[in-house]
Amino acid sequence: MRNVACVLVSGLLLAGPALASGLEIDVQGVANGTITIDLLEDVAPNHVAQITALAEAGAYDGVVFHRVIDGFMAQTGDVQHGRLGGNMALAGTGSSDRPNLIAEFSDESFERGVVGMARASDPNSGNSQFFIMFAPATHLDGQYTVVGRVTGGMDVVDAIKRGEGPNGAMIGDPDVMADVRVID
Repeated sequence: MRNVACVLVSGLLLAGPALASGLEIDVQGVANGTITIDLLEDVAPNHVAQITALAEAGAYDGVVFHRVIDGFMAQTGDVQHGRLGGNMALAGTGSSDRPNLIAEFSDESFERGVVGMARASDPNSGNSQFFIMFAPATHLDGQYTVVGRVTGGMDVVDAIKRGEGPNGAMIGDPDVMADVRVID
């Protein structure tokens, strides 16, 4: 009986949902190509689980890069208001139907290619939006949750259409995440 219980428990553990190891993002617009991101499950497990669930549900498909600041970062992931063809005045103000997350700060530094979770002024308000660093920004260290690193397609990141003004607000046709896939 004990052996049967061990086999059943082992089977349940093996059949449980596996955490993703990364994302592939197909970008269309001024930038065209694929960005590959290694998600850091050991650094921010709850944030990675949320991003993975949203990607698997197709929530990120068709979402624009709504805030892009030259020399700093490109922000996307507003699954509520950031859809291509939507009201860009609202892009960046929305989230998903999932709960906000408690910050998972780490010793990871915000270097070029690092992916961080966007949030409002409350550190525990991260939900669906994320940003990719064009350049180091160590002033963000310990202030935002690091969720991943670009491992391929940094040239695509560098080509993302820049926004206007100091806030990087998108005017006109923003670049879009056409398809976001979870990869092993």
